[in-house]
Amino acid sequence: MSTKNRHNAYWFISVPAEKNKSAVYENLKSKLTGSGSDYAEVYQFIIPEFKIGTLDALVVISDELIKYDQSFESTTFKIVDILRNLLKGDLNQVAENLIVNDKTVEQYLKTFQWDTLKFRAEKSLQEIAQIISQEVTRIDTMMKAKSTHYSQVRSNLQALERKQTGNLAVRNVADVVKKEHFVLDSEYLETLVVAVPKNLYKEWFAKYERITDKIVPRSSQKIAEDNDFGLFTVTLFKKVSNEFANKCREEKFVVRDFKYDESDMENQRKEYEEVGAVEKELSENLLRLATANFGEVFSSWIHLKALRVYVESVLRYGLPPDFMSAIIRPKYKMDKKIREILNNQYGKLGGTLSRDENNDIEEYQNLIDKDYYPYVYFYLEFDIYKR
Repeated sequence: MSTKNRHNAYWFISVPAEKNKSAVYENLKSKLTGSGSDYAEVYQFIIPEFKIGTLDALVVISDELIKYDQSFESTTFKIVDILRNLLKGDLNQVAENLIVNDKTVEQYLKTFQWDTLKFRAEKSLQEIAQIISQEVTRIDTMMKAKSTHYSQVRSNLQALERKQTGNLAVRNVADVVKKEHFVLDSEYLETLVVAVPKNLYKEWFAKYERITDKIVPRSSQKIAEDNDFGLFTVTLFKKVSNEFANKCREEKFVVRDFKYDESDMENQRKEYEEVGAVEKELSENLLRLATANFGEVFSSWIHLKALRVYVESVLRYGLPPDFMSAIIRPKYKMDKKIREILNNQYGKLGGTLSRDENNDIEEYQNLIDKDYYPYVYFYLEFDIYKR
């Protein structure tokens, strides 16, 4: 399927189970995936029984879970963005690193099982939500610190790399000059390096000895060339260096701010190599961390969705809990059709919401378009190609 036609949205729904979850699930699945009705993929979303507590507590935790949901989504996509940056925007490579419990996102959702070791169902809903939130917050804080550190080192490396790029008027010229090009250790003389536009070579040779006084005759030689400039040396008395540089600027000759210093040049080379090595190591470590922690955060996010479905189902359908929960993945441009099928099937849950009641078509259609549905419904979109 092309990127344009991807539809990586997932609907988390629940409906009354009528004491037969399997039958309700198969009935739903047949209406959305059966012969002549290939509108979606449908997966059963099995949620364990939890300690319910009071109705007031459920209402409170329902509000808290909304905030957690938004926060987990943010953290998930922050990690995706880290991967995108590390992998230079190659979304296919990014997708390969989006693994949850050794499965792709899609496969993880298809086969979701509550992690009873990490999130023990005998704890209260409030405690479970806090445990999940604390884990995601810890990862978010750590990834932010690691990413910030890497970004700082990367910026330092890019600054050093910029010095190695561009034409001879702007780039570092340490790699093209040699000791024999310079007059060194002289009390009165020094050698300057000048970038001359290629179309001004004749002007340079005609003028450089007369730009100021005290220029050493025939001291200029071309030591390098690129597509735009030639790099020339010229030897002169130190006391006229500033005047020479200013007058060169008027002639469009660029005197480079460069002094031949082998120790300084060696230090620059070492700095570039060391920062490059550190950046490479941090990049590799951050890639491993982002890949591992994506799985942890995404898994936590789906566990939170399970809590939201459970809490909302109890609030909606009452006690004792008796509902069937499922994940629906609509196929491309099939959302509206699926809504029609679901509202036909479960419209009675909302009271006056069925076609069979005395509701006209317009009112029924308005129902389909609203955010409130007669069944429990939560939405998750995970499509890295759309961000």
